[in-house]
Amino acid sequence: MFAIIAAVIFGLALILDWTEAEVSDALTPQTLLIAGLLCIALHLAGIGTSTSWRGRKR
Repeated sequence: MFAIIAAVIFGLALILDWTEAEVSDALTPQTLLIAGLLCIALHLAGIGTSTSWRGRKR
């Protein structure tokens, strides 16, 4: 799930960078890049996955 969110954030950052749109000081392509990298890191860490380790039987 976080990988999909990161892809959307990266796409939005790319569109904002291409159009050179001025949205606000808080929402820049650089902040969206950091947010996307955070989502990728959470995805790679296994946060937000549907697998439950406690409910798994051996």
